[in-house]
Amino acid sequence: MSGMTEQNRHNVKTILEDVPPGFYVDSKWFKAQGITRSSVSDYTANGWLEHVAHGVYRRPLPSSFEQSGFDDWQVLVLSLQKIMGYTVHVGGLTALKRQGHGHYVSLSQEKDVFLYAEKLPGWVAKVPLNANLSIRKPSLFATDAQGVQQHSTPQGDAPWWQWSLLSSSPERAILEALNELPDTVTFHTLDMAFQGLVNLSPRKLGPLLEACKKVQVKRLFYVFAERHNHAWFKHLDKYQVDLGTGDRSFVKGGKLHPKYRITVPPEYLPSSTEAQNEF
Repeated sequence: MSGMTEQNRHNVKTILEDVPPGFYVDSKWFKAQGITRSSVSDYTANGWLEHVAHGVYRRPLPSSFEQSGFDDWQVLVLSLQKIMGYTVHVGGLTALKRQGHGHYVSLSQEKDVFLYAEKLPGWVAKVPLNANLSIRKPSLFATDAQGVQQHSTPQGDAPWWQWSLLSSSPERAILEALNELPDTVTFHTLDMAFQGLVNLSPRKLGPLLEACKKVQVKRLFYVFAERHNHAWFKHLDKYQVDLGTGDRSFVKGGKLHPKYRITVPPEYLPSSTEAQNEF
């Protein structure tokens, strides 16, 4: 670093200490650190940074680093959460999969990553990744952070890749996934997911159902929950969950569920149900 000003030495030290190899930072972060655009250009020219997309940079990985099998989208999300301070969490099917409930995810959904944020910078969609980012507003619940928790990210030996990732709990994630029906997630996928959710906490589920703003999501939850009838289901009775009034036409060509009054594919009706009116 000979010939560099003291300020530039300080700036490079900040980058090297605060941004682990492989992680991202944007122009807003550089500005907050007092690092000028010309300095960023110099650091890129010297190989200390890589220009990824307009306004976003990445610290290069060592050439000897073995990256096989690593989900680079997690590095991006950790960078947003831990370094740049954006409010974003992993949710829906992605959170369920990361927490051990991924056996039902089809090959076509393997690379879909569901992120929830009120607002993210436009460059996020332009970063080359090994996944497809599906960004949603966290507006399903009365409180955006309800049911969101830190979850470990074991991804190799580097200590900064052991940082915890802010993710939905399984109880919140299944409701977020239900909100994707029927456009981006299938009934079969959700049915398989419910089959494996034997250890959900009614103490966590109840308040989330009470806080859920969408009647159709709550009704669909009860359709699946009653269908699988796990031990936790009977403990939800004490919570005051508003399921609204009136019938809900949700699936074209579906049948009206006799109890929860929402249309579903015929195979998701109770087995003893008589044929219902088709919507």
